[in-house]
Amino acid sequence: MKRITTTAAVFLLAVFIAVSCAARAGAAGAGFIPPMPEAPGRDADSNRKAIIDYSNSQDGYVMIKYLEATSKQVKVMIEGPGGVSYTYNLRTDGEYEVFPLTAGDGAYNIGVFEQVEGTKYAAAHSARINAALADSFAPFIRPNQYVNFNSNSQAVRKAAELALGSGNLTDIIGEVYNFIVENFTYDRELAATVRSGYLPDVDDVLSRRTGICFDYSSVMTAMLRSLGIPTKLVVGYAGDVYHAWINAYSEETGWINQLIFFDGQNWTLMDPTFASTANQSAEVMQFIGDGTNYSTKFVY
Repeated sequence: MKRITTTAAVFLLAVFIAVSCAARAGAAGAGFIPPMPEAPGRDADSNRKAIIDYSNSQDGYVMIKYLEATSKQVKVMIEGPGGVSYTYNLRTDGEYEVFPLTAGDGAYNIGVFEQVEGTKYAAAHSARINAALADSFAPFIRPNQYVNFNSNSQAVRKAAELALGSGNLTDIIGEVYNFIVENFTYDRELAATVRSGYLPDVDDVLSRRTGICFDYSSVMTAMLRSLGIPTKLVVGYAGDVYHAWINAYSEETGWINQLIFFDGQNWTLMDPTFASTANQSAEVMQFIGDGTNYSTKFVY
């Protein structure tokens, strides 16, 4: 399969990615140590059912733990300053989960809801917090429920391996992108049977080298974040199909919401699912094109 050429790599938009973030958090690349979320309880709101720890809201996340034993579903709803509500499933094994504050600075309403029966839920706990991010990139260089990794993850080790021989950020992006596109296949059986609430296991996906769009995007986002490169996992529509892809940051032009590299003539969207599934066919690359076929619904 054809790789990104040296000429094309020179024009990779990623040459500018995360320069300002790297200056604050340490150089991006194989030697970067990704910051891991913590719940120290310094600033927290709790009752007998749940703890909402916002001690590190300045770093773009909250951590939530459900305290009671239950066989029913528990959900978290987070409404940010833009008025968009994000709904998540919350684990019930007494462990914390990480949820991003992707709407930036402002007031967030956070609620924990217990299933009563069917689709009926009752409020278990809630909190209203005001977040002032120390860094606008903060939610996009850390793990969360949808992009779940730690310093021992296989995905982190593989990303470091790919970045080790890369001379600069341009090469790093090219190596990670090519690895996903050339080695992963689309899991059509999973796509046909996947249920609401599905969460990617990045190490499992990496091991199997197959998955759905959500898996592809989660793995690539985890790998790039672990290298200190601000990356967004985006959920929305590709045409009329519900889909997931990734966006990255350019210091020169800001967030590039749909575009990632330039081959000397055309911009191309970094959508690792479509590029891999169609073996980078001309038809699919044309669809990916300049991003006009994509519309964003949620950002993680």
